[in-house]
Amino acid sequence: MAWAPWRDNGTRISANGTRVVFAESSPFRIREVPNDGFIRIRIICNREMILVTSPQALSEILVTKGYEFEKPQYLRDTLGPVIGHGLVLAEGDAHKVQRRKFMPAFGFRHIKELYPLFWRKSREVVRAMTAECDANGVLNAEAGAWASRCTLDVIGTAGVGRDFGAINDEHNQLVNEYMKLTQPSRTDRKIMILAEIVGHFLPIEPFMNLPMPRVREIRHSVDIVRNVCKDVISSKKKKLEQGKLEDVDIVSIAIRSGVFSDSELVDHMMTFLGAGHETTGSALTWAIYALARFPDTQNRLRDEIRANLPSVDEETEITSPDIDKLPYLNAVCSEVLRIYPSVPQTVRQAARDTVIDGRLIPKGTRLVLAAWGTNVDPTLWGPDAAEFKPERWLSVNDGGSHSVKEASTGGASSNYAFLTFLHGPRSCIGQAFSKSEFACLLAAWVGRFHFVLQDERLQDEANMLFEQLVTCKPTDGLHVRATVVPGY
Repeated sequence: MAWAPWRDNGTRISANGTRVVFAESSPFRIREVPNDGFIRIRIICNREMILVTSPQALSEILVTKGYEFEKPQYLRDTLGPVIGHGLVLAEGDAHKVQRRKFMPAFGFRHIKELYPLFWRKSREVVRAMTAECDANGVLNAEAGAWASRCTLDVIGTAGVGRDFGAINDEHNQLVNEYMKLTQPSRTDRKIMILAEIVGHFLPIEPFMNLPMPRVREIRHSVDIVRNVCKDVISSKKKKLEQGKLEDVDIVSIAIRSGVFSDSELVDHMMTFLGAGHETTGSALTWAIYALARFPDTQNRLRDEIRANLPSVDEETEITSPDIDKLPYLNAVCSEVLRIYPSVPQTVRQAARDTVIDGRLIPKGTRLVLAAWGTNVDPTLWGPDAAEFKPERWLSVNDGGSHSVKEASTGGASSNYAFLTFLHGPRSCIGQAFSKSEFACLLAAWVGRFHFVLQDERLQDEANMLFEQLVTCKPTDGLHVRATVVPGY
């Protein structure tokens, strides 16, 4: 591939796992390396990958030729046990069939009907957090743990039809097992690196069964999660036999379709439980981090929330317009998703010889689609691309400087400047669900509490260490001081 600009980084592995198998973050690469849409990089074992940077190339890979690029087998084999071999890891015709079957659970009207449930769960978690405060109304908390507990209950209730009771039970078994599975560690990074090396030459399934402590822990947690899924599925099948299964949730739709075996149903439920609560939980965690770093933004957001939404102490329900009409809340959510994508990058492998943006891409070529880089590329977002600036999503009608059309894209020059949910047939099926849930949860949290970082050094983002397994998270969690703000 002599046509691609070259950046030699040897085989050094980053201290920040989310900056993948190459040593520096993709944002720096995109800015520092002159390129015309592709950057050729070296990875483990001196092999090559292509970092894709141009909107035209991204549009072809994600939309026009979306099914000509697949997740590498090593990635499917390592993530499969954690999130299930469901829609996220399906390829080709299997993916097309599954996505079509599940679309009713993520339809526009159905998501709008879920806002009251999202708000009830938001109230519940804020009340639980308030109950844990000391006499001065202060809670020293790990934000990520609370975020995981509430998002697991939301996806459980709205997505699979069961309330797991995680919000009010910090020792909830399902929560604890998911924390073991998804809290990234340096050991997980080493396993992923070894899996990629082994997977390049041999099937990695035997490797994933080696008697290593971390592998045993993962298998034990997976068994527990699968048993929970089996129990939910069994219960719903009994309702189907009795003619009482009318729910419009993911599992009910899958059961009624009649096209999935029991094992496949378990995989699908694991996918939506794991990926569904992890992505929103990660977004909520990073939102609290950003707002703690920028207290003026946090205060402005709180003012908007308190002026327009009922207190979480009230039993008042809200509907979708109550949330959707809040410009600054939605701007903050969009900016968090831009700067801190839950999945900073995805890897694709060419399933056949193909051509992208006029360049030959041989079968087997691996490409990196780096939301972490593209989402802050100054050639797409302007010179302030790397700044946390919710105002970029505001139109002149809402106190911003953009037209309504420009504000809808944050002022970016291309739709493909925002890769958090990807695009095309492989885009995130649950993005509307996740964004709506995220907005409700963030509104409730910020409406009640003021958040400050316990470790002041983390005000400098350079000091924040983070890792990626399923999603990107702070390595040691996000420890904050949440103080009840009176008057709401």
